Amino acid sequence: MTVRFATYRIAFYVAVFLLSGTVLGLAAHFANIFLPHLHRDFTIFSILIPSLTIFVFLLSLQFGQARTEAFTLFILWALWLAMGAWSQDIIGNVQCDALASETMPTKNGQIRSREYCYEMHVIEAFSWMLFVLFTFAFIILLALVNQAERFGRPDIWREPIQELGWFGELPGYYNHGQQPQGMVQYPMYPQQYGYPMQAQAYGQQQPSQIYQIHQGVNGPTVTQVPVTTI
Repeated sequence: MTVRFATYRIAFYVAVFLLSGTVLGLAAHFANIFLPHLHRDFTIFSILIPSLTIFVFLLSLQFGQARTEAFTLFILWALWLAMGAWSQDIIGNVQCDALASETMPTKNGQIRSREYCYEMHVIEAFSWMLFVLFTFAFIILLALVNQAERFGRPDIWREPIQELGWFGELPGYYNHGQQPQGMVQYPMYPQQYGYPMQAQAYGQQQPSQIYQIHQGVNGPTVTQVPVTTI
């Protein structure tokens, strides 16, 4: 996993955890004051979706593959789309400030309509934000997988997602931001990478020397070292 891909993926996960946790907290508040008889369908749905999101993402942090991550992102994308559309249908364009003196029933009495309105607008806004995040994450994942396949990794869908590199970076260096020291144990695919490994490009190879290929931040570099130093 390259450093940039790891950083961006963790940042995406943290954002999803925070937004989902907020929606889950508000939904739990609704469950406490409404269930089991009032606003039951939406309240249960609003608890289920963020709970499922957090649970699946915790599993994906440890056992994710590109194919499972793509499936997960698509399913959660659809669920948060439904969540945003449903909450918008419930609260619509209601101006919460205009509900200063109104109340609505709960299982134990009354609640101010303005408080309920504010919380519903937060659920609506966070649901649409998560929908947008999952949209971008799904598109970026497909682009990175396509890049890895062009770089000579046809089985990248079945490999750990940590094998993906960020844009312009080679896949396959698990849990390292830079190429490890020493010889690279990485298959060369000159046509895919766009830099054919020809001895003429780097000078005449001497019989007592071999090439070492290092993957740095700015791309691969090739050096000649004596055989006795390896």
